Amino acid sequence: MGKTIKNVGAAVNRQHFSKEFKLEAVRLLELGQKPATQLAMELGIPRNRLYKWQTDLKKAGKEQAFSGSGRKPAEERSENERLRAELKRVTEERDILKKAAAYFARELP
Repeated sequence: MGKTIKNVGAAVNRQHFSKEFKLEAVRLLELGQKPATQLAMELGIPRNRLYKWQTDLKKAGKEQAFSGSGRKPAEERSENERLRAELKRVTEERDILKKAAAYFARELP
């Protein structure tokens, strides 16, 4: 009777923040001039998100933090493509060698 029905297929409005915004928010947090709760309210974000950004920044460093989930840089993509092609070639070679070994093993008396 008291159950609420969730809209499973409903679109969720997600907030997206630029790298600069995140870096500035973490800088303000680390200055310590305002409590994290007040800073989060002023920025319009949850307090725990500030701490998560701070942790991410410490782990990855300023240059690599908050890179987003978009496309990787061209050099990383080309490296992945090269490695995939090499893996495919080596897998084919292995399969051919397995078949050849099985063939010659049958012919031995």
